[in-house]
Parts: sequence; C-alpha cells; structure tokens
Amino acid sequence: MGVGNKPASFAAFFWVWARRQRWQVPAFHWVIVAWLEATRDPVRVLMVFRGAAKSTLYAIWKAYELWCDRSHRSLLWSTDTKLAKKMTRDVLNVLRNHPWCRGMLPPVNGAEEFWVNGATDARNPSMAAFGVLSNATGGRADAIDFDDVEVPKNIRTAEAREKLRDRIGDSAFIVVPGGQKTYIGTPHTHDSIYTEQIAGGAAVLKIPLFAKAQRIKDTSKSTRYLLAFPPDDDGYYVLAGIGKFARLLVEGRDYTIERGELVFKHPPAVELDVYTGCAWPERFTRADIERRRKDSRTLNAWDSQYQLEAKPPQQVRLDPDRLIPYDVEPDVRVVNNSVVMMLGGAQIVSARLRLDPASGKPNSDVSALALILQDADGRLYWHRALALLGELAEIDDRGQISGGQAEQVCDVVAQYQLSRLEVETNGIGGHVPSILRGALKRRGLACGVSEINATGDKNMRILGAFEAPLSAGYLWAHVSVIDAVEHQMRDWNPAVRDQPDDHLDAAAGAILAEPVRIGKRVTPARAAPGRGEMSRTRDGVAVDDWRPSAGVFEVEFER
Repeated sequence: MGVGNKPASFAAFFWVWARRQRWQVPAFHWVIVAWLEATRDPVRVLMVFRGAAKSTLYAIWKAYELWCDRSHRSLLWSTDTKLAKKMTRDVLNVLRNHPWCRGMLPPVNGAEEFWVNGATDARNPSMAAFGVLSNATGGRADAIDFDDVEVPKNIRTAEAREKLRDRIGDSAFIVVPGGQKTYIGTPHTHDSIYTEQIAGGAAVLKIPLFAKAQRIKDTSKSTRYLLAFPPDDDGYYVLAGIGKFARLLVEGRDYTIERGELVFKHPPAVELDVYTGCAWPERFTRADIERRRKDSRTLNAWDSQYQLEAKPPQQVRLDPDRLIPYDVEPDVRVVNNSVVMMLGGAQIVSARLRLDPASGKPNSDVSALALILQDADGRLYWHRALALLGELAEIDDRGQISGGQAEQVCDVVAQYQLSRLEVETNGIGGHVPSILRGALKRRGLACGVSEINATGDKNMRILGAFEAPLSAGYLWAHVSVIDAVEHQMRDWNPAVRDQPDDHLDAAAGAILAEPVRIGKRVTPARAAPGRGEMSRTRDGVAVDDWRPSAGVFEVEFER
C-alpha cells in the first residue's frame, strides 16, 4: 500500500527488517520511525539516550530513502571518517539483505561512498561518508546527516567548538535547495550544536533514558525528602553518587517510600537522583543502569549522555550557577553626616578595581576590568566584568588622552568613586600604570594606581579565589557579569594552562586582595541586595570617601 508518492511507509519497511532480524522493538523506536517519516523540516535534531540504537535505526531510514528514490544523494558527516563508514556499512547491509531492496546494489561498492543502481548523478554518490573536519567542498547532496559529530575530543575548548561549527557551516553550500539536514547524537557540552540548532528553530525529537527526574543535592542532615512525582509500574530508580562509588539503591533495604517521601534511616550524605519512566527497561535493566552509572565519571557526563542535558563532560570547578544574581546599582549617600555606599540593603565597606591588560599577551584580545565590592558581613559582589576594547589611550591634537581603554577605566573610577586601582603588570613593563595615572590626573580623579606583579600558578590563584566563596554562598554577581563570564566559567579547566580566563584572572586578583570579613561584622547587619530595586548612583568626581573609618585622630609630629 503506497503512502503519498512512496511505494510503502517507512513503518512497513522497518517492520519487515525488524522481523527479519528478530528484534523485540521497544515503543520509543516506533516513535522515532514515525517522526523520521513525518518531519520534513529543513533542519531537525534527533537526540536519544546513549545505547538506544539510534544510529542503527537511522541507517534503516537512509536505506528506505534510497529505496523510495534511487536518485537521492546523502552526505554523512561523523566525528571522523572511520565512524562515518560504520553508518554506511549499516546502510549497505540493509540494501543487500532487505527483501524489498534486491537488485539495488551493483556488485562492487565501498563503505566510503557508493552508488545504487539507478542513480542519476555520476559525480555525487548515493551516499558518501566523511569526517566532519574533512574537505567535502564541491559536493552536492539532497540530505546531510550529522551522526555523532560532537564528541568529547572535538569540544574540549571554545576554539575547538568554533572550528567544529565552521566545518558544519560549510554544509550550507553542499545541501541543494529543498534539502534536509539532520543532527543525530547526544550533547557533550553546555553550548552544544544540538541545543543551538533547536534554538534556531529546528524540529526536535528528544527521548531521555528516564521520562521524569529529580536531583536531591543536600542530603547531609535530613532523612526524609519529598518526591516530585509518583512512581510508574516499574517503581522508582534511586541512584546515589557517581563513578566507581555509585549505587542503585534498593527499596526496603536502603530506603522506604512513605506518603510521597523518600525515607532513610540515616542522612545519606550523598547526591541522589530519583527517576521514573525508563524508556527501555528490557535492555536497560537495573543492574545495567548501575553499571552505566559507575562508568560515568561525572554527573555532567551522565546527564548529557542519558538525560540529554547540555552540560560539559568534565565536572565544572567554577559553576556559574552558584553565583547569586542581583541587578541593583550602588547608591552613594550621606547618612548621619557620613558618606556611605549602599547596594540595596547592604552597606558596602570596601571595593577593589583590578585591570588585567591584554598588552603583551599573545592569546588575549581584550583587557579585563573587574570590580569587586564587599559588604559589612563579608559578602563579595562581582559588580563589573568589563572587556576594554580599542587602543590603550587615544591622544587628541593637544597631546591629551581623550579616549581608549584609559578613559573607560576613568569612567568606572568616577562612577563608583574609587580611590585605588590595581594593574597587573606581568610582562608589560610600567607603561600601562603611567598612562592611567595621566588619564586620572587629567580627569581630576583622586585615585591611586598600584602595580601588581602576580606570582605563582595562575590556575591555582583562580581556584583559591573562587572556590571558597562560591561553595559558601558568599559570592554575588551583577546580572551583567553573569552574562559576560558564564561561558568562561563553565569552560575553565584547572588542568589547562592556555585558555580564555581574562575575566576570571582579574576578578581573582581583586577577590584575593580583599580582607576576609566573614563572621566579623563592622557595622549593623543589613539585608543583601534584591532584584529590581531602584538605584541612585551619584555622578562626578570622588570627593567623599564612603568607606567606614575608625574615627578622626590628632597626631603630633616631632620637629
């Protein structure tokens, strides 16, 4: 029975092949079959959990396309040619052995490229396999299939991901008008090409291993945890930990369920994942799931490969999700004849402005300027993370500094009435501080410039500055800062020496220079800033000091 202008449906074609292979077809495979045939969008994304046989099923779809139209041309891109040829071998196997495909293949054909009998394009094969970084320029195809083009080895750095995107972008010149591009795989990083395509309007089918998931992070104190959903017929899957210490907990032995709560005899003191709705329980048995959990080195790797959440494969050391966001501007005012700086309901008692110049750094494009504020209770506020662009200083006809990075720094000093600026001088000599002193003097800003020569391992310095306040919930960040540094924080790896870290390095220097006030209140406690509060920042030159002092003293000097 024909479907449209096709001799039969893909479901029928797949069913004949599945019976021949004696498969027990899970329900979600039929969902994929129906989606592949019905979805004709120009770009589509198929994300299914690791080990779901999605590539095997997709090979049957490619054979079906050729069975329906022998002039059809496909280009298959995988992370390398070796992996791409696995798909073409699967397609060739279906074409050779499916009872509906007899006579479609000539006696000689190869896995890297092949033509079916009846193909009309002698230049472009019916199907060709390439590594994604290979040169496919000059080819033409009705369909381009990206099968597992995103893998850990080609997305470790932002530069590697950009290179991958550039190569994928070449597909726009290969697919013919009216053609289709399909991305098949699992995400391996937070800015995955799959989520990028979905955000751009691609049709998507996403099937995680478990339909419902709940993560319980803090389990060090309580023995009872409210569950977010009821169990299905297969009950709950409760997984504790990750890696070699991971365990699938057993109901009745490790925990009980009481009135919708997960109950333990003692606080488990380990991160818990609760799941229901396993997509393929016949193959993914509880013992197999526990083994796969042990084989996953990090929760991020588990989440990306089995729950299809776009996360980096490594555990993020500087998790931007731990930054506490706010969108309040400081307000410098006079209270009881004293000048104070308020950030929402918190009194700011100190500030550090630190510049990490790009000058002299071969792999740095911008100078990073970080402003860190601290309140009376020791909370840190990362208020600005600015990328200074252009020349260090622009000189007018009178020989005066009139623009450039120096003027941008002066604007920040004037806005927040700062009395000190720190400049990291590693490798650049003393010309940056001297230029800044000149710019500040011309603006009439009473701000000193300190030259800082950073020593020691930079990555250890960044870790030492960020990890403690992040874990303690003492590091807040303005929403503009989060937008500027989120990707840099997620990508940052303490084991990599050369990586984008200008904002982190500048902020780390400012944080480490701040005195530790946690537990030492120097003024009455005030609430931390909230969102959406009105702000009133005073413009102009810093003439009053808002920092609290120990009082005024008369000092007599010997003559």
